[in-house]
Amino acid sequence: MISTVQEYLQNLPEERINAIESLRNIIKKNLPKGFEECISYGMIGYSVPHSLYPKGYHCDPKIALPFLSIASQKNFIAVYHMGIYADTNLLQWFTHEYPNHSKAKLDMGKSCIRFKKMDQIPFDLIGALAAKMTPQQWIELYEKNYIAPKKQ
Repeated sequence: MISTVQEYLQNLPEERINAIESLRNIIKKNLPKGFEECISYGMIGYSVPHSLYPKGYHCDPKIALPFLSIASQKNFIAVYHMGIYADTNLLQWFTHEYPNHSKAKLDMGKSCIRFKKMDQIPFDLIGALAAKMTPQQWIELYEKNYIAPKKQ
Protein backbone atom coordinates (compact mmCIF):
# COMPACT_ATOMS: atom_id res chain seq x y z
CA MET A 1 0.00 0.00 0.00
CA ILE A 2 1.39 3.39 -1.03
CA SER A 3 1.58 5.85 1.86
CA THR A 4 3.66 8.78 0.56
CA VAL A 5 3.64 11.00 -2.52
CA GLN A 6 7.23 9.92 -3.26
CA GLU A 7 6.18 6.26 -3.25
CA TYR A 8 3.28 7.09 -5.56
CA LEU A 9 5.60 8.85 -8.02
CA GLN A 10 8.14 6.02 -7.89
CA ASN A 11 5.46 3.50 -8.83
CA LEU A 12 4.16 5.34 -11.90
CA PRO A 13 4.63 3.95 -15.41
CA GLU A 14 7.52 5.81 -17.01
CA GLU A 15 5.31 7.39 -19.70
CA ARG A 16 3.14 9.02 -17.01
CA ILE A 17 5.78 10.42 -14.67
CA ASN A 18 6.20 13.79 -16.43
CA ALA A 19 2.46 14.39 -16.74
CA ILE A 20 1.71 13.57 -13.08
CA GLU A 21 4.69 15.59 -11.84
CA SER A 22 3.63 18.54 -14.03
CA LEU A 23 0.06 18.35 -12.70
CA ARG A 24 1.36 18.15 -9.16
CA ASN A 25 3.64 21.16 -9.66
CA ILE A 26 0.95 23.37 -11.27
CA ILE A 27 -1.56 22.44 -8.56
CA LYS A 28 0.89 23.13 -5.72
CA LYS A 29 1.88 26.44 -7.35
CA ASN A 30 -1.75 27.62 -7.66
CA LEU A 31 -3.66 25.99 -4.80
CA PRO A 32 -4.53 28.54 -2.10
CA LYS A 33 -2.72 28.25 1.22
CA GLY A 34 -4.27 25.90 3.73
CA PHE A 35 -4.72 22.75 1.66
CA GLU A 36 -2.31 19.90 2.43
CA GLU A 37 -0.85 17.36 0.05
CA CYS A 38 -1.37 13.74 1.07
CA ILE A 39 -2.12 10.28 -0.20
CA SER A 40 -5.87 9.85 -0.11
CA TYR A 41 -7.79 6.89 -1.50
CA GLY A 42 -4.59 5.72 -3.20
CA MET A 43 -4.09 8.99 -5.09
CA ILE A 44 -2.11 12.19 -4.63
CA GLY A 45 -4.63 14.34 -2.82
CA TYR A 46 -5.07 17.86 -1.55
CA SER A 47 -7.34 18.20 1.44
CA VAL A 48 -8.42 20.56 4.18
CA PRO A 49 -6.46 19.35 7.23
CA HIS A 50 -8.10 18.60 10.56
CA SER A 51 -6.37 21.69 11.98
CA LEU A 52 -8.66 23.83 9.76
CA TYR A 53 -11.67 21.51 9.71
CA PRO A 54 -11.65 19.19 12.74
CA LYS A 55 -14.87 17.43 11.68
CA GLY A 56 -13.07 15.77 8.76
CA TYR A 57 -14.84 13.99 5.92
CA HIS A 58 -18.40 12.99 6.81
CA CYS A 59 -17.92 9.51 5.29
CA ASP A 60 -14.95 8.92 7.60
CA PRO A 61 -14.18 11.75 10.06
CA LYS A 62 -10.64 10.39 10.60
CA ILE A 63 -9.87 11.47 7.01
CA ALA A 64 -9.13 15.13 6.29
CA LEU A 65 -11.73 16.79 4.04
CA PRO A 66 -10.81 15.83 0.43
CA PHE A 67 -10.79 18.55 -2.21
CA LEU A 68 -8.66 17.65 -5.22
CA SER A 69 -6.77 14.54 -6.33
CA ILE A 70 -4.66 13.41 -9.26
CA ALA A 71 -4.25 9.80 -10.28
CA SER A 72 -2.77 7.55 -12.89
CA GLN A 73 -5.64 5.19 -13.71
CA LYS A 74 -5.51 2.20 -16.05
CA ASN A 75 -6.44 4.04 -19.26
CA PHE A 76 -6.07 7.71 -18.35
CA ILE A 77 -4.77 10.33 -15.96
CA ALA A 78 -7.50 11.81 -13.81
CA VAL A 79 -7.98 15.06 -11.97
CA TYR A 80 -10.74 14.83 -9.35
CA HIS A 81 -11.97 18.24 -8.23
CA MET A 82 -14.80 18.27 -5.70
CA GLY A 83 -15.43 21.98 -6.27
CA ILE A 84 -16.60 21.47 -9.85
CA TYR A 85 -18.95 18.77 -8.59
CA ALA A 86 -20.40 21.01 -5.88
CA ASP A 87 -20.43 24.42 -7.58
CA THR A 88 -22.33 24.74 -10.88
CA ASN A 89 -20.78 28.15 -11.57
CA LEU A 90 -17.29 26.69 -11.31
CA LEU A 91 -18.30 23.76 -13.51
CA GLN A 92 -19.70 26.16 -16.13
CA TRP A 93 -16.51 28.25 -16.01
CA PHE A 94 -14.36 25.16 -16.50
CA THR A 95 -16.39 23.69 -19.38
CA HIS A 96 -16.47 27.11 -21.09
CA GLU A 97 -12.70 27.61 -20.70
CA TYR A 98 -11.63 24.08 -21.62
CA PRO A 99 -11.83 24.49 -25.44
CA ASN A 100 -9.60 27.56 -25.15
CA HIS A 101 -6.86 25.37 -23.65
CA SER A 102 -7.18 21.99 -25.37
CA LYS A 103 -8.10 20.65 -28.79
CA ALA A 104 -9.19 17.37 -27.20
CA LYS A 105 -12.85 16.72 -26.43
CA LEU A 106 -13.60 17.19 -22.73
CA ASP A 107 -13.93 13.77 -21.08
CA MET A 108 -15.51 14.37 -17.72
CA GLY A 109 -17.63 12.75 -15.03
CA LYS A 110 -19.17 14.49 -12.01
CA SER A 111 -15.85 15.44 -10.41
CA CYS A 112 -13.43 13.57 -12.66
CA ILE A 113 -11.61 15.06 -15.64
CA ARG A 114 -9.95 12.31 -17.71
CA PHE A 115 -6.96 12.66 -20.01
CA LYS A 116 -6.11 9.69 -22.23
CA LYS A 117 -3.26 11.48 -24.00
CA MET A 118 -0.62 13.06 -21.82
CA ASP A 119 0.18 15.76 -24.40
CA GLN A 120 -3.43 17.02 -24.29
CA ILE A 121 -3.52 17.95 -20.61
CA PRO A 122 -4.22 21.71 -20.25
CA PHE A 123 -1.85 22.31 -17.34
CA ASP A 124 -2.47 26.06 -17.15
CA LEU A 125 -6.23 25.52 -17.00
CA ILE A 126 -5.84 22.93 -14.22
CA GLY A 127 -3.68 25.47 -12.36
CA ALA A 128 -6.37 28.13 -12.79
CA LEU A 129 -9.00 25.67 -11.57
CA ALA A 130 -6.90 24.83 -8.50
CA ALA A 131 -6.65 28.54 -7.65
CA LYS A 132 -10.41 29.18 -7.75
CA MET A 133 -11.37 28.01 -4.24
CA THR A 134 -9.84 28.55 -0.80
CA PRO A 135 -10.11 25.97 1.97
CA GLN A 136 -12.69 28.17 3.74
CA GLN A 137 -14.80 28.46 0.58
CA TRP A 138 -14.63 24.68 0.13
CA ILE A 139 -15.66 24.08 3.75
CA GLU A 140 -18.67 26.40 3.35
CA LEU A 141 -19.72 24.79 0.07
CA TYR A 142 -19.17 21.29 1.46
CA GLU A 143 -21.27 21.96 4.54
CA LYS A 144 -24.01 23.58 2.47
CA ASN A 145 -24.19 20.71 -0.02
CA TYR A 146 -23.24 17.59 1.93
CA ILE A 147 -23.86 18.05 5.62
CA ALA A 148 -27.52 17.68 6.50
CA PRO A 149 -28.81 20.36 8.85
CA LYS A 150 -29.62 19.09 12.30
CA LYS A 151 -33.35 18.83 13.03
CA GLN A 152 -34.56 21.03 15.87
